[in-house]
Amino acid sequence: MADAVMADKQRMTLSTGVDLDVWTAGDPANPAIIFLHGFPESHRTWRHQMAALSGRYFCIAPDQRGYARSSKPQKVTDYAVPKLVADVFALADALGIERFTLAAHDWGGAIGWAAALGRPERVERLIIANAPHPYVFQKMLIEDLAQRAASQYIRTFRDNDLEQRISENGVAWFFDHSFMRHLTQDDVGQEERALYLDQWSQPGALTAMFNWYRASPMTVPAMDEVVPRPPFLDAPFPTLAMPVLIVWGLNDKALLPCMLEGLDVLINDLTIERIEGAGHFVPWEAPERVTDAMMDWLP
Repeated sequence: MADAVMADKQRMTLSTGVDLDVWTAGDPANPAIIFLHGFPESHRTWRHQMAALSGRYFCIAPDQRGYARSSKPQKVTDYAVPKLVADVFALADALGIERFTLAAHDWGGAIGWAAALGRPERVERLIIANAPHPYVFQKMLIEDLAQRAASQYIRTFRDNDLEQRISENGVAWFFDHSFMRHLTQDDVGQEERALYLDQWSQPGALTAMFNWYRASPMTVPAMDEVVPRPPFLDAPFPTLAMPVLIVWGLNDKALLPCMLEGLDVLINDLTIERIEGAGHFVPWEAPERVTDAMMDWLP
């Protein structure tokens, strides 16, 4: 599949007080899709889909706060979900876009779910790739021991000791022992590897990226820990009315297929595309299948 040729790169100052590097492709007169990457990535996550969709849509992909050369506020609280969601709408406002489709993977997906739940009048459609619905995720972290075990890495990412280990061993060590545990050399070539190592080497980048985990309200119990059940799990949870497409690599070792259970109760107009043979980084592992799912589903 051809790589994306980004039509434009802008440095945008948002009303939320951060500067983001933003890539766009396509005609601004077309319907807009905002693409959100996850950890530990950048706008590059969605390059294949932007290349394929830019003929029909105005495609927008920021490096979110804390990543690459975008702003890196210093406080953990600067990475709280409401602030990350606010960046999305501030970006749309800066581009003069009222309603848009949101396509999001991993941590970007967490922001996508929150944005759609909080401002449904602005999110026309939602596309999620291997990112759990917040209700289902918290429920499974409490009730499903297999998912709890798969999510213990979150506790590691919240621990300052990991940053010290990376400082001692280098970002290339972290790349090979984190990202590349899920991917192959066919998925990520040397050019992409060099881009990521450069992005992670920017001052403050690793701390900022891990601060997304540190600021998260999600309770991730230790395997032998008994924790109070969060009250919201036993209260009515808002449903989403906009159309939602979920693209899920079934070989995801961090987010198990149980993440797909019960979504039909939480989403009125739900489509799930299960992708065999791909895992958590499904836009990298199966770009053509992700693109085809999106193109078949979008109007």
